[in-house]
This record gives sequence, C-alpha cells and structure tokens, in this order.
Amino acid sequence: MSCRVGFIRRRIHNFLKMNIVFKIFFVFLHVLCLTPSKGQNSPTVSLSLSSVISPLEKNKNFNPSAIELINEKIDLLQKDPVLRNADWGLVIYDPKTRNVINSYNESYAFTPASTTKLLTTETAVSLLGTDFVWCTQLEYSGTIENGILRGDLYLVGSGDPTLGTNKAGAANYASIVFDFKNALKELGIREIQGNIVLQTAVFKDNLRNTLPENMVWLEREHYYLPVGSASMVDPKKEKRVIRISAQSKKKNYFYVSPYTHEMVYTDSYDMGYILTKLPEPPIYLANSLRQDLVKSGIVVDGKVITKMLDKNPESRIPITKYKSPPLKDIIYYTNQRSDNSLAEALLRMLGFQCFSDQTLESGRLAVTEHLRNEKFDFSGLVYHDGSGLSRTNKVTPIAQVKFLSNLMNKDYFPDFFSSLPIAGQTGTLKRSFLGSGYGQIFAKTGTLNKVKTLAGYLKTYSKKTLVFSLMINNYAGSVDQVKSRMEQILGMAVGL
Repeated sequence: MSCRVGFIRRRIHNFLKMNIVFKIFFVFLHVLCLTPSKGQNSPTVSLSLSSVISPLEKNKNFNPSAIELINEKIDLLQKDPVLRNADWGLVIYDPKTRNVINSYNESYAFTPASTTKLLTTETAVSLLGTDFVWCTQLEYSGTIENGILRGDLYLVGSGDPTLGTNKAGAANYASIVFDFKNALKELGIREIQGNIVLQTAVFKDNLRNTLPENMVWLEREHYYLPVGSASMVDPKKEKRVIRISAQSKKKNYFYVSPYTHEMVYTDSYDMGYILTKLPEPPIYLANSLRQDLVKSGIVVDGKVITKMLDKNPESRIPITKYKSPPLKDIIYYTNQRSDNSLAEALLRMLGFQCFSDQTLESGRLAVTEHLRNEKFDFSGLVYHDGSGLSRTNKVTPIAQVKFLSNLMNKDYFPDFFSSLPIAGQTGTLKRSFLGSGYGQIFAKTGTLNKVKTLAGYLKTYSKKTLVFSLMINNYAGSVDQVKSRMEQILGMAVGL
C-alpha cells in the first residue's frame, strides 16, 4: 500500500503541467490504485476531480508559478519555528471570479485583533453615510436687554466622539469655547441671568429616513429632543409619516412604532420614561465655557445643569453651531491609526443612532444586524467589541475576504478603501513592506500579545485587485519575526 501512496504523490505533483484529459485519466487511475484487494485493510482516501483541477482551472488568469510559490511557502511556514505550533490561516481571493487562489485554514475562526475595526467602521459608513456629522449647538432662551441675557444658555449635543480631541481634524475644547464666547460677545451679552443647560439631541443636518428606535422625539427647528420611551405610546394615536418636513408650528412627537416598525408621529405624549442610555452631553465643554466667560468678564449667575427630558421646552434662539469632521474623515483616522477609543465610541454611537441606546449591547446589535443583512458568513463569528481589543472576538479568513469583496460595489467604497493604511507609506503599515508589496497592499493591521493579523486588498503587478486575510495566533518568537513571515508570503502574492 505504501508503494501505491508514493506512486500517487509523485503523479499529483506533476498535475499542474497536464491538460484536462490527462487529469481525468489519472484521477481514474489513482482511484483504481487505491482500491484495496479483498481482505486488505487500508485507509480511505477521497479524491475529487473539482478539488484537484480547481487551482489551475479556476485561476487561469493568474501566474501559475506565483500560485505554486505561495503554496510552497505555506508548506514551509508550517514547519517554521515561529509558526510551527501557531494557529494561523490565510486566504487570497479573487473578487471578480469569487474564487480562492490560495488558502490555508480558511474556515478556522481566529482572534482578529484590530481587523475587527473593518466591521465597525464599514457599518458606520453604511448606516450613517460618509458625510454624517455630529453637531453641538449653542442657543439661548429668554430675552437680551442692555447686554443682559434674562434666560438660559443651552448646549445641545449629539454625542460627538471627536469633540475636543483634535482627532481627524476636530477642534480642541479651547477653540470651540473661543468661538462660542465670541458669538456671545457679538450679541452684546455681558451678563447671563440663568444657567448653562445641557441636552442631547438628534440633529437634522444628517438627512436620514428614520429616527433612532425605542425613543419618542420632540421635533425642534434643527433637531429632535428625546422625551420618553416608545414602548409607552398609545397605538391608537399613531399617524404615519410620509416624509419628515420642516418644523410646523404644531408640536409633533416622532418615533418608530413598536407595532408597525414604521416612522409615525403623534400630537400628544403624556408619558415620561427613558429606558435607554443616551450619550453624555458635553459637560466638560460647558464647564470650560462657563469658566472662560467669567474670566473674560461676562457674569454667569447660574450653574451648569443637565436636562435629559424636556417635554415642554421653552422657545430658544440658535446662536452658533460646531460640527464634527465628516464621518469619512473619522473612519480614515480610526483605521490609519487603529484608534481604539474612536472605534469603541463609533460602536456605541451606532447603538444610539439605531436604537436610542448608547450601550455596548446595542452597538453590537446594530453591527451584527447590518452584517446579517449584508449576508456576512457568521460561521465562527464572535463580535464582542468595536476595536478588537477583546480576545473573545473571532472570525474566519474566508468570511473576511468575502465581506471585503462585497464592499467593492458599494457607493461608499472609495472612502472606505482610502481609510486603509498603504504598505510602506501610511498609517500602521508605514514601516512594513519596504521591499516587495510596497505601495501595493491596502489593509488593516491587528496586534495583540501573540496575535498578528492583516486583512485588506492588494494590487498585483498584472494590475489585478485581490482580497486577502492573514491571521496568526499563538506564534513563537518576536513580533518582528512574525511580521517578516507575513511580508514574505504577501509579497509573493503581488506577483499573481
């Protein structure tokens, strides 16, 4: 039997050089050779014609020597001291033909580290839009007479994850306070006989078809204020919304009906319960504004207070507004720098924008529901956080490449693609692939202790775009050693 197995191995080694007729003949011959004689015990070996032929027949447009070199490298890496006892997987995928070019452990679920951010940031641009912005608006109530504001100042925020951080081009707190203070001075205000009131809202700057679910929203001129839980509404009072128009003089309460799951409104709402966690209003900004006003000689009689519910808000006049950078810039910053705090903030904001609830659970639900709608392969998937810091996160290489391939037809793909670091040039790949692969790999990196991952796109020398995922868990040696091996195998892939 050992002679037969050796015979088979030698013949299979030369398969790639043979035409289709000879391949069929040898498959038939090998099956005959493997059929044991009567009474002979031998292992069962199954050979599929499609599995034997597929490397060549399915990838005719690629360099066969490059495919063989990568396969040989995969074999060598299995014996490499750094990866010999590691858990790792690789898929190189053609998004046009939907064929796997090279793979190893493609369906095994690995810890993806920061390549998890691919799921988080893509969900954000898909659900919110690349031009989505968060607003923080300054308003006043009451009257201004002889430089005295007899009323309150309002800071209405929307949960801006970049507020005051300088990230992605966002302004710092000092410059926002400076602009707000100057706006008050232009109105001639020298004294404020009231409080600085903080509220959270959903702004109309972002033209979306629906408001966040589970909450009833009171329409204002520029935004919607939360007033209570949608589970408390009377279904008999619901009126279907055909289109959200400019504010009418009549008070309207908007929400997604828990009964019909459509946008509806009612002209009366008597309940007052919030069962969700709203984004924190910009307390630090409000305190900084109050301090700066006092230092500059503007008297503030009141203090900083927060209003979570305001079913009967007083009339207000807008003064000025601060807008965050657009979401496409925030996604760029997040993926280029692998910013964990922004990724987690985006996850929670997705929960708020979809379900009126800024919790980890609602964020996860927003992402996983989106992925399910996009036909993501959930085999082995565990999506625990937005950044990839948790080792609980799991995903398969084949799921990652199919997901990334599907994005190439989306209208927001150019912005998503440009957010990925470029090998040897930008972001977390700036010091990688300084040889083969330089400028031709566009991917998200991932690093944890004994975890190194990379997933994205590569441009071959023959001008093709391929998608890949390479995840290595529990390797031996140093980070530089495992990076070197990743660069070797992916550097070969640009020759396909």
